[in-house]
Amino acid sequence: MSGNPVHRSILAVDLENSTGVLRTNPIKEELRSQIYGQVKRAMASAGIDERWCDPFEDRGDGVLALFHPVDELPKTRLLSRLVPTLARQLADYNESISAADRPSRCMRLRAVVHAGEIHRDENGPFGEAIDLACRLLDAPRLKKCLRASTSPLVLAVSEDIYWGIVKHGYDGICPAAYRPDLRVSVASRRRQGFVHVPQEASGTPEDRTMAVA
Repeated sequence: MSGNPVHRSILAVDLENSTGVLRTNPIKEELRSQIYGQVKRAMASAGIDERWCDPFEDRGDGVLALFHPVDELPKTRLLSRLVPTLARQLADYNESISAADRPSRCMRLRAVVHAGEIHRDENGPFGEAIDLACRLLDAPRLKKCLRASTSPLVLAVSEDIYWGIVKHGYDGICPAAYRPDLRVSVASRRRQGFVHVPQEASGTPEDRTMAVA
């Protein structure tokens, strides 16, 4: 491994209620496949070539995607196209499930977008930037936000992404739709995260059945 880091944009998603009593191992396998497929479909719809992304890293009940810093993939595209597309896909998927199957097969995701320097060894990527993304993704207040929302997806962005991208309203991104609701600690430093709930997708009360993070 080289001691030098490489820059990546970071997207991670995590399934709500992945350990619920109705999530049997066969259903977990089905939902894992769905998560991978939904993220890849959203990438394609957003015009993100898989060549610009490292191989996905498995999170058990989620996915970590690391995007290369190429001009064809500005960070704005992750926020203005990829995330809303993924939210709409999840809404369509959940609506296609029968009411009887929703408690076990409904998919609601927490997502995070960050960017920074990462390292990689034979076991995979690591570094403070990934630590921060994972802390934001697992923040109790983000889990609470998803439980309280009818949207199938809630997004956290790091303060770096907020102040560098969101604040400026690039590509139709609305700064007012991001709330400074998260605080996490990484490397003895308090970090802020901003929460966004995509309004393009809507859920149903059934979507929240058995929603325990």
